[in-house]
Parts: sequence; C-alpha cells; structure tokens
Amino acid sequence: MSETTTLRATRREWIGLAVLALPTLLLSLDISVLYLALPKLSADLGANSTQQLWILDIYSFLLAGFLVTMGTLGDRIGRRKLLLIGAGAFGVASMLAAWSSSPEMLIATRALLGVAGATLMPSTMALIRNLFRDPQQMGQAIGLWFSCFMGGMLLGPVVGGVLLEHFWWGSAFLLGVPVMALLLVVGPVLLPEYKDPDAGRLDLASVVLSLATILPAIWGLKELARSGWAVWPVLALAAGVAVGVLFVRRQQALEHPLLDLSLFRLPRFSPALGVQFAGGVVMAGIAFQAALFLQVVEGLSPLHAGLWLIPQNVAMIAGLTLAPRLGQRWPTSTVVAGGLVLCAAGLLVVTLTASDGGLGVLVGGLVIASFGMGLPMALTMNLMMAATPPQRAGSAASLNETSGEAGIALGIALLGSLGTLVYRHSLDGELPAGLPSGAADQSLQSVTAAVATAGQLPGQLGTELEALAKAAFTSGLHAVAAVGAVLFLGCAVMAAVRLRTPAEEPSGRETELV
Repeated sequence: MSETTTLRATRREWIGLAVLALPTLLLSLDISVLYLALPKLSADLGANSTQQLWILDIYSFLLAGFLVTMGTLGDRIGRRKLLLIGAGAFGVASMLAAWSSSPEMLIATRALLGVAGATLMPSTMALIRNLFRDPQQMGQAIGLWFSCFMGGMLLGPVVGGVLLEHFWWGSAFLLGVPVMALLLVVGPVLLPEYKDPDAGRLDLASVVLSLATILPAIWGLKELARSGWAVWPVLALAAGVAVGVLFVRRQQALEHPLLDLSLFRLPRFSPALGVQFAGGVVMAGIAFQAALFLQVVEGLSPLHAGLWLIPQNVAMIAGLTLAPRLGQRWPTSTVVAGGLVLCAAGLLVVTLTASDGGLGVLVGGLVIASFGMGLPMALTMNLMMAATPPQRAGSAASLNETSGEAGIALGIALLGSLGTLVYRHSLDGELPAGLPSGAADQSLQSVTAAVATAGQLPGQLGTELEALAKAAFTSGLHAVAAVGAVLFLGCAVMAAVRLRTPAEEPSGRETELV
C-alpha cells in the first residue's frame, strides 16, 4: 500500500470536518446578524452612539488580541480541549448577551464572546491539519471550511431578518447556543486530540506583550478609518508597533516562544501569508467603499445593500470550492497568480462604475474579484498548513487569523482614507456657486454629510450639490479599486515566483508542491 493511500482521510475525518464547520459557520453568522440587530437593541437598552460602537468593536478587538495566545495555548494543552472549552464559554456568553439589561452588560458579554471566539478559529484550522494529512484532501477540506465561513455571511442577513421580524433582538445571540451544545456533545467522539509534547510552559510576559501590541494597533486603525487622522489613534498605532518590537525580541530569546517566528522561514509560508494579508487589505477597503456607494450614492437601505452584496459572496464560495480541483490540475503558483489577476480584472471593472446607474457594473466587478479571491484564499492557506509541522499548526493558524484581522482594519483605514482624500480633492473647486460656507465645509467632510446638507438646501442648489458629491465619491471608489488592482497584480507576480518550487513538475499536482 502506498504512503499516499495510507494518508487519505476516511469517512470519520470528513464527518469531523462537518463538526469543525459548525463554529466557523456560527461566527460569521453572528457577525452579520448583529449589524441588523443593532438598531433594535440600542433602542431597547438606551445605548448611545459611543456605546453602540463598543458593542460592535469590542468583539473584534479581543478576538484579534487573543488569537496568537489561544493558537499557541491549543498547541500546549490540546486543540480539541481548547475548542471545547471555547465552545462552552461562547454558549454561556451568548445567553448572557441575549438577556443583557444594559449597554454596559452587553459590551462586557461581547468582550467574553471575543475571547471565546479566539479559541475557536485557530483550533478548527489546526485540527484540520491533523485530520487531513493528504495534501489534496487538506486543500479540499480548507476550501470547504472557508466556504462555510462565507456561507454564514451569506445566510446572516436572511436569518437575522427572520429572527428580528418575529422575536426580540436577543434571539440573534441565541443562535450560538444549540450549535455549541452540539459541538460539545459530538466533538469528543469525532475529533482527535493533539498537542505538542515539547511545547514548554506558556510565557505570560509574552501574552501581555502580544495583547499590548495587537489591541492598540487594531484600535488605532479602526479609529483612523472611522474618524480620520487624529493624535490618539496615531499614538496608539505607534505604541503597538513599539511594543511589537519588544515582543519579537522576546520571542527570539525564548526557548519555547509564544509565537514561533521560525515559521516565517518555512518555504512558501511567508509569501502565502503575504497573499492572504494583501487580499484582506484590498477586499476590506473595496467592500467599505462599495457599501457606502450602495447606501449613499444609490440610496439603498442597509438591508437592500446587503442583499446586493450576496452575489459576490456566492462567487467567492464558488472560487473556494473550485480552487482545490484547479490546484490538482495546474501548479498551485499558477492558480494563485491567475486568481489574483482575476481579482485585478474585477477591480478594473469597478473603476468603470458611474455615479448614476452604476449598480450593475459595481456588482459585476465585485463578483469577478470575489471569485478570483476565492482561489488564492483556499490554496495559500493549504500551502501554509501543509508546510507547517503538525505540532506548530495552532501557531500557524493563529498567525493567519491575526493577519486577516489586521488586514481588514488596515484596508479600511488606508484605502478608506485614500477614498476620502480623492473625494475631497474632486469636490473642492467644483462646489456650486452660492453655496453657504458652512454647507461647503460640511460637504467636504464626507459624502454622507454632503447628501444630508443637500437635502436642506433649496431647489436646484441642493440637487446640484448632491450630484457633485456622488460623482466625487465615485471618483474615490475608482481610485481605491485602481490601487487594489495594482496591488493584486504585484501579488500575482510574487506568487508566480515565490510559490513555485524546483519540485514542481508540468503536471503541477498539489502532492508535489507540499
């Protein structure tokens, strides 16, 4: 019997993958449902605008902050054990969130959900590395895992709409309880346990340094995206970078580091992680601009805007599902580079979006880009996990998740700032004659402010200001899409070179690459 045959997964492993898909589907569902529930829960609890932002953000802050710690902790105490602990904590925190009686209580329970969520994502990915040792099957499993995550994003608006139509806002949080209960029942039976026998003790100083690196940096990026350039977000970002330097130095000096930096020296690990990070930056930035375009320029409600974004999620699921098959037929580097070129082509279509009647062009471009992004997402994650020794799979998975969170925050901050800069430059000097100075200053702040100001102006003056503001914002959308296309083309060249190996034969089968 060949080695490849002995490595292939059986029905038991595929059922285990279905179990691992449960928390993945839930986490993405939870994110999308909350946006719909926010107006109702804010009115019921009396949450002000600042408290609403913390209700939304505290989860992602602590999720990003604890990913590295939890990924390494799973390597030490056991990945299945950590997954089940996190599932139990997530279920309890979900019930507390559902019956929160004040904004402060809901913020606290959302914080607990963030910490619990940080145990789930790296644990599931690391367990996939243990379940599927055949590289081809691992690629298929990772593609399905990603598809479940996107499926949650797809179902979120529909499920959330039904729940909020018939029940109170707390029902949105109770979605997680039966899912986590099922995971606690079947997980011990269907999932294997794995931990690194030589992991050493957890370095608490490194845990503190990692939190002091990630939390200020993510907060600073989010605030820059939300409010523009200001002193405190910049200082927070700088502090995060400074502490990050100390964190890296400590990891280099430890015999058993919290984060094993030697992962970056593994063949194809760093370029694969770079593609994932760049994809997060660009797609988050373009998604941010597209959501504003749909709601402000096209005048759609949040729900209808979300429905128009469903086609791109379906396209990404299709790309994620198809990627492993393409990776078996052609060299992985070729498929990854081709997907990135397709992403760039989709964003170039977005640059053709008109401020009047451009909905179809925008959605079409996003569908092309999202399908293209699905190819490298699945294959680069497979390359990273296959190149990582099993005992360090938790660290590798946490690195990927952390880079994804950072990429999203950075993309919204940087590309959002670029869009704002182009908007202001395009609108300044084009403002209609006779516009009051106060109205002009307000209009230059954002397209949302400009449209609101236009609604308060009489007749033709308001109509002209609104049209000019929408055209200026569309110019900003074009700039963000163009920059994203250039970045994707650069990544395609890098992938074609750095992901290719001497072992790559013309058949380009995935088994020869990893």
